Amino acid sequence: MHDKANLPLSGIRVLEMGQNIAGPYASEILSSLGAHVVKIERPETGDDARGWGPPFWQGTATTFQAMNHGKKSIALDVKNPEHIQWLKKYLSEVDVFVQNMRPGLLEELGLGSAEICALNPRLIYCSLTAFGHKGPKKLDPGYEPMIQAFAGLFSVNGDENGPTSRVGMQVLDLGTGIWSALGCIAALFQRQQTGKGCVVDTSLFETAMGWLQVMMAGYQVTKKQPARHRSGNPNVVVFQALPTLNGEVVVAAANDRLFIKLVTALGREDWARDPLYATNALRVKNKASIIPEMEKIFRTQTTEHWNELLEGLGIPCAPIHNFEQVLAQPQTHEIGIFQNIPDLDMKIVGLPISFDGIRPPVVHRAPNIGEHTQEVCNHFSIQTDGETK
Repeated sequence: MHDKANLPLSGIRVLEMGQNIAGPYASEILSSLGAHVVKIERPETGDDARGWGPPFWQGTATTFQAMNHGKKSIALDVKNPEHIQWLKKYLSEVDVFVQNMRPGLLEELGLGSAEICALNPRLIYCSLTAFGHKGPKKLDPGYEPMIQAFAGLFSVNGDENGPTSRVGMQVLDLGTGIWSALGCIAALFQRQQTGKGCVVDTSLFETAMGWLQVMMAGYQVTKKQPARHRSGNPNVVVFQALPTLNGEVVVAAANDRLFIKLVTALGREDWARDPLYATNALRVKNKASIIPEMEKIFRTQTTEHWNELLEGLGIPCAPIHNFEQVLAQPQTHEIGIFQNIPDLDMKIVGLPISFDGIRPPVVHRAPNIGEHTQEVCNHFSIQTDGETK
């Protein structure tokens, strides 16, 4: 097994001034890739996500445990001028600073990118915001559901005959964290060539635009709002969930060859010869006439029957699993995506990437508030809790 010293970002020092999900996930990725991450938290209350439960595990929300393992925590009061001066000194030595605090706050504290990058020209200064670093809403706060709504994600999700819907997981928070980590790694690579750091800016709104790029490209041409498809795809047929005798199965016959295999398996070879369905573009155009007929056939047998039949023919398909069923899958176990948090008896999803066939390990649990204040702050003298450390 890898130890952290052998991971790609070993030796990189990261300071995180973040909370909730997006910022902490960005530095969590860097930590999982080997970086040494120190997290700044408010004394007593810490990161808001510590209380984002239930569920809780050993008194801390599982959301926080998942986003902050492997880091060290120091508790600092940003209203204390001495603590701000300590932060400036620390930032003069680290490689990466990740922050998703209220827009404008760090500038008010003298910790904005212009001032800090002048102190440390090699610094990668990464800011995550709700709407972006420019424009009339650059100082507005924002959370996942409201940005999904604002950016148009709601408008393309949900049943075509029902209300719009948010994407169920934190696709923008986590996505913005991924873009931030990618930006930091790219900036570190550039620094190797130039010797200079840079400012990396990302936002939930920009991440939403990124996820919508295919639909937005289509809209620019057609000027038509994309139709909602509960499980299907507006550009491919057959590519959706079909009802069975006891559930649903997702069928992805995404090209003409697979379509012919599918209709042959259904006993409807005539569909393969029908000029209405000869190409994908024609199947999309005439979807309303073929899908209901397919649904009638699929309802005659169980999900297990169709899954076994179609898999045997090489037609991509999958049953719709709940979490219990996902965890029971041999594939889930074989890839080793779940990892134990040391000293916590809790499993989390590990980093979705491996190096030489080995996934980066979880090195230690998420820290308690200020657990490492004395250890980290000994690097510079600082007044905490009335004592000089």
